[in-house]
Amino acid sequence: MIDKTIAGLKVGDHQPVRVMGVINLSKESFYSGSVVRADSVLESALKMIEEGADLIDVGARSTWPLAQKISKGEERSRLIPAVKQLKDISVPISVDTMFADLASEALDEGADIINDVSGFTSDERMADTVREHGCPVILMASNKVPGDPVGMDAVMSTLAGIISQAEEKGLDPDSIIIDPAIGRWTKEKLPLYDYETINTLGRLRMFGKPILAAISRKSFIGETLDKPAGERLYGSLAATAIAVRNGAHIIRAHDVAPTVDTVRVAERIRGKKQVIRSGDVEAELLDINVEDDGARAMRSTGVTAEGSQVMKKKTVLYNILLKNVTTTEALIIKQEMLARGGDAALPKEAVSHETENVAIIISGTALQIERLINKIKHQARGLPQIASQLGELIKKNNDAVQRYS
Repeated sequence: MIDKTIAGLKVGDHQPVRVMGVINLSKESFYSGSVVRADSVLESALKMIEEGADLIDVGARSTWPLAQKISKGEERSRLIPAVKQLKDISVPISVDTMFADLASEALDEGADIINDVSGFTSDERMADTVREHGCPVILMASNKVPGDPVGMDAVMSTLAGIISQAEEKGLDPDSIIIDPAIGRWTKEKLPLYDYETINTLGRLRMFGKPILAAISRKSFIGETLDKPAGERLYGSLAATAIAVRNGAHIIRAHDVAPTVDTVRVAERIRGKKQVIRSGDVEAELLDINVEDDGARAMRSTGVTAEGSQVMKKKTVLYNILLKNVTTTEALIIKQEMLARGGDAALPKEAVSHETENVAIIISGTALQIERLINKIKHQARGLPQIASQLGELIKKNNDAVQRYS
């Protein structure tokens, strides 16, 4: 169960999904309609709070890869005066910067949270700054440059490393928020990878941290709809609803009022995670669909690396429908699955051989299905072809290019 208090704000599974309003001070931004004038910062923030924003994120440097670069001095001249204007507002202030000295100054002037899209990779002093101030931090999946992991497996691996390093440097584990880096941060990150991330966002729960999704008007929406940033609101809201459904705890948005409405409906559809407690014992259902996530979950409980690798294929369950297999093939598959601890559902006509062809549902772990495939691919009739189909089905299901192109 994920439930944290971030800068006095409760965030997690049993809390409302929080909306983070964006104060964009960068005229170099990909979305010019979001840029706030220096003399309108407080007014814009108060309007967002009135519309339902739970946090305000202030940024002065565009992280859009095609944006004109600015100096750190220019970023400071925009950022610090804005933070000073906002220090007395009623919600936490997040500062979007990759520089430790700017982060430290912003925190001294009243900011509450640091949002580092480089995941501590841009300025090695940032982790020390966060630890010294004892503030929460948003860490985005990044390796060499912000947002460069391609595909959800890479996002998971990168965040695992960032979290581990942050905690080794003494950061409070309960102060970390994670961001999977949705958006065209590098030319290799095609829209399909953003769709994969949003659809599999629940995988991030393995880290036990609040999940932030920054979706608003990003390029994957524009490429799908063939529309400029100013016309991507409805696409943003559609993606936001699915991100909330799949586990996002915080949504970063330019358009607060419509985003709040979208979030409120989507979170009701999602429902609440159920945890049963009795004394010191707690029971929670895990939703594991990827073997490596099963290994991560086990490692988090203290299982050895070797043990988690042995066990991980037992954590993913498949239910596969096969149509138009012969009765004999269906009966063989059932027996082979039973021998491996799985099962297969057959119509009664198959058992009595009253029909020539049947549909069958195979139920088993990834390991049991793998062993079934290895067994029947050497047998007679159409079983080798069925083995090939099963293998291809699982491979394509786990391939982002196949699923989201």
